[in-house]
Amino acid sequence: MSTHADAPAGVHAVEPERHLFEDDGVIPNNPRLPFLVYPGALEPGGDPAAVCEAVFAANRWDRSWRNGIYPFPHFHSTAHEVLGICRGEARVRFGGAKGVVMTVRAGDVVVIPAGVGHQNLGASDDLLVVGAYPPGPDWDLCTGEDGERPRVLDDIAAVPLPPADPLFGEDGPLMAHWRA
Repeated sequence: MSTHADAPAGVHAVEPERHLFEDDGVIPNNPRLPFLVYPGALEPGGDPAAVCEAVFAANRWDRSWRNGIYPFPHFHSTAHEVLGICRGEARVRFGGAKGVVMTVRAGDVVVIPAGVGHQNLGASDDLLVVGAYPPGPDWDLCTGEDGERPRVLDDIAAVPLPPADPLFGEDGPLMAHWRA
């Protein structure tokens, strides 16, 4: 797959890293859609939060927010999520107890499929994240409690594919990876 030379202003044309996580018994993860990491996708300088909001919205991931990442294991069963790391860094566990721990830094963008767990294990004081969701149901907040499981498995399976890659649009790498 080639990189996208027509990347929007403020975005580097990068290919994402892929991770597919299995259900760990607590965090269901997503059996068919890989978690994607776009390392260093945001160009340094300027206002990366404004760049994230504009680029995400232009690609129909327009339900956005600014904050950090929750310090407890959680996932969303009704929506996919994109996180743009605009300032600082954080050690984050993705995929539950059997997933991966990685440090995300200013400039990185991650796309989290519905069901994939994420947890902030520690962050710099200046961490700023812009998150967004594509069109579809409102996001929920699930923590892997026993009573959630039957409902969330059906919800995860029903979440539609987004209309576009949050960085590179309808022809972006997410579309190829998630339609494969």
